Amino acid sequence: MENIPRLFQAFVSPAIFVSAAALLVLSINVRLMGMVSRLREFHREHYEAATAGRVAEAKTLADQITSIEGRAGLIRRAFLFTLFCLAGTVVACLFLGMGLYWNYAQVFAAIAISVAILSLLIGTFYYIAEVLVALSSVREEADFFRLPETKESGGGKPETEEPEEGWQEQKG
Repeated sequence: MENIPRLFQAFVSPAIFVSAAALLVLSINVRLMGMVSRLREFHREHYEAATAGRVAEAKTLADQITSIEGRAGLIRRAFLFTLFCLAGTVVACLFLGMGLYWNYAQVFAAIAISVAILSLLIGTFYYIAEVLVALSSVREEADFFRLPETKESGGGKPETEEPEEGWQEQKG
């Protein structure tokens, strides 16, 4: 009975890492789901372009799909390592609690929390790597969206767009 307060203290220390890892998992999951949604859309557009014979557009979409799949792979690794951290901190909490009654459990707790923090560090590095390449995908996507403009008007603004002053002159 006298060890119960120490038991709760032992659980609270690594629980801070549980909160931190859970927030990071949430952030990574949102990013991953955004990529998955975008990939689905690009796959559909790629299929439509390929079946319609729009070769340049299909190739551009295939390149974009490859780029986003690479980024999604980095995010998936970040997600997994952060989940390993989350699991490791829970295991460390359990071993710390058991360590009050079995001394060897404290050693296992120290190993578990060390592995968990290492997993968090690796996951964070994968997340950083994805963030560093994220803008390249945005640039590639911007090139993709300029593709139809190039066909319609030779590279500038689309021919259907008129400057605001011209619209006001025609109206007035």
